[in-house]
Amino acid sequence: MNLYHHPLSGHSHRARLFVSLLGLPHDLVEVDLKAGAHKKPDFLKLNPFGQVPVLEDDEVVIADSNAILVYLAKKAALTDWLPEDAQGAAAVQRWLSVAAGEVAYGPAAARLITVFGAKYNPDEVIGRAHTLLGKLENHLANRHWLVGNGPTIADVAIYSYVARAPEGNVDLSTYPAVDTFLRRVEALPGFVPFVQTPVGLAAA
Repeated sequence: MNLYHHPLSGHSHRARLFVSLLGLPHDLVEVDLKAGAHKKPDFLKLNPFGQVPVLEDDEVVIADSNAILVYLAKKAALTDWLPEDAQGAAAVQRWLSVAAGEVAYGPAAARLITVFGAKYNPDEVIGRAHTLLGKLENHLANRHWLVGNGPTIADVAIYSYVARAPEGNVDLSTYPAVDTFLRRVEALPGFVPFVQTPVGLAAA
């Protein structure tokens, strides 16, 4: 099993984290984004969208971080990580959509400015991040995990960019329930950290 990734990509970390939590043997293949390796023909054969991560599992190729989470949970029939019941499956899907939407356009976008020099409006994306964090704080106020009584792929999908939000100048200090949630994910057996970059609030 090969996981094509970049160490500074939160989407890549999302996939790498879940592979590690499951204890699956795998090889990490770093894609040199700065050199444009993700736009070269060989990589585009794996993912025509030219994005990391990509999972290569024998003859099966899965692109998109959330799709990789679903694939791995389904392949291993891990109904604790991805519930089979209609309500549980829908609840997880809701948070996968949040990861692809509010997280991507909030804390992830804010971090893209400081780490990769993206041309977003800082005030706008930081504002979006705090709107999301407020909702997460309320949701996690009386619960340990986003869905149900144990960790699911929803928690994996949300973790990486929220954990590194300070790198995008998003202050987490007023979200104690979110902080406790992050520490809870980090305490899971098999956890691998997302590399820290000394930018934004993390530069202090």
